[in-house]
Amino acid sequence: MAQYETVRGVGVGARAQIDEGLRAHMNKVYGLMSVAMVITAGVAWAVGSSDTLLAIFRDPMTLRPNILGWVVMFAPLGMVFAFSAMINRMSAAAAQFFFYAFAAVMGLSLAWIFQVFTGVSIASTFLVTAIAFAGLSLYGYVTKRDLSAMGTFLVMGLIGLIVASILNLFIGSAGLAFAISVIGVLIFAGLTAWDTQTIKNNYIQHAMAMDQEWLAKSAIMGSLNLYMDFLNLFMFLLQFMGNRDN
Repeated sequence: MAQYETVRGVGVGARAQIDEGLRAHMNKVYGLMSVAMVITAGVAWAVGSSDTLLAIFRDPMTLRPNILGWVVMFAPLGMVFAFSAMINRMSAAAAQFFFYAFAAVMGLSLAWIFQVFTGVSIASTFLVTAIAFAGLSLYGYVTKRDLSAMGTFLVMGLIGLIVASILNLFIGSAGLAFAISVIGVLIFAGLTAWDTQTIKNNYIQHAMAMDQEWLAKSAIMGSLNLYMDFLNLFMFLLQFMGNRDN
């Protein structure tokens, strides 16, 4: 891969500087992602554990979303597209604020799980997801295999998964929901490794320029991608591992 050739082509001192910068960059990516995850979990738990707050977005009896609930459900998708389109014109501070605001909205959209699943099953699924995510991300970071071809295939699969998920919101097919969950786990497992390698390679390609503004925004965009991988992996695993709170 060209990225690794670039690193080998520089002097020992420059290579050590790039390696040190890469470690700091990845630590920032995971740090931003962790803060966003805490925000999402906090908002989801605060709203989901309150019948009064959850009733603002969903019917108290059926948990079906009302108009505001539908808005909250699709708002994160719109925010992701908006963020991708605007990040080059935003400052690093504004991009980070937008990311955290997105995490809060995502928490609102996921609050219902605390009414449907037991707290123990949510916690255990989160732990399993964290272990799987750590392993997959580590693989993406250390592997010498070029995952770009796999990434293209996964992105195409993700588009199909989104279309199928939206369609099933109206169809309500249990069989299709099961298939979506299985495929979703596989897609986001692969995306976790691919996104990690992409973040690493992008840093190596731009490391010599030392553009601090680019590095800051690149870390935020990378953390957003890994955040989405983790959260989607968690939600699909919850469909298998979550115990219903009847």
